[in-house]
Amino acid sequence: MKIHIKDYLVREGEEVDLKKRPTTVDPVYGSKSGYEEILAKHVEKLSALQQLHYASSRHAVLLIFQAMDAAGKDGAIRHVMSGVNPQGCQVFSFKHPSAAELEHDFLWRTTRDLPERGRIGIFNRSYYEEVLVVRVHRDILRGEDLPDVPHHDGQIWHDRYRSINDLERHLHVNGTLVVKIFLHLSKDEQRQRFLARIDEPDKNWKFSTADIEERKFWKQYRTAYEECLSATSTDDSPWYVVPADDKENARLIVSQIVVDTLEGIGMSYPKVTVERARELQSIRDGLVG
Repeated sequence: MKIHIKDYLVREGEEVDLKKRPTTVDPVYGSKSGYEEILAKHVEKLSALQQLHYASSRHAVLLIFQAMDAAGKDGAIRHVMSGVNPQGCQVFSFKHPSAAELEHDFLWRTTRDLPERGRIGIFNRSYYEEVLVVRVHRDILRGEDLPDVPHHDGQIWHDRYRSINDLERHLHVNGTLVVKIFLHLSKDEQRQRFLARIDEPDKNWKFSTADIEERKFWKQYRTAYEECLSATSTDDSPWYVVPADDKENARLIVSQIVVDTLEGIGMSYPKVTVERARELQSIRDGLVG
């Protein structure tokens, strides 16, 4: 079954209702071996595209992953990017901001880690936390010491959406492609994964009581995600809502999104000038002779 990434695209101006977006779809693989075969093909293609991307050095690619706890962000990044040369790819995870980071605007700590041309940057969580976690937990906002926090609850999120859209528009016109992936997990599947983290000793390290506390705010997070996706998915910097209840299927969809993104850039290896060709031939003659 072919993966059509447009099936998961949030179109610019679309009003997102996550209850109408599936958390599971028919798998594109028929068996475990089938999954591994498709993923291997995607990884091989991605490796070749990443080498071309690195050599051409005309664009940068920023992949942003957001999701509820236990949705599989780490696994998706690890499996999909397994064949990429580490020289051309960097992964950054953003958790609670430090005291120094709180002294700056909300975009500062992430913009420091934007990818260079020819490279792929991956944000495991991102500046979008500032319109998600901060929106659900308003006490965090008070700790940011903003000079004029609007009294109207919706105004600050509107302003932050605008700042994010302006940033991503700036990045796009300067050669950085921003692709954003929301791993859409059901509440019941999250419960099953939390139970597995408790019941399986080798997964105990993954479990945190804070995850259970955050689960209590499921509806608030869903609302925050819906408004965020609706306000910040654009033609140039789109969001994709990827069904995440089936981890393997989600990884195949994510890998297809990354492959299609790189193929859409229209890259080519740098052309060799006549002078350079002569120089290389001279060097070759010396090595042969």
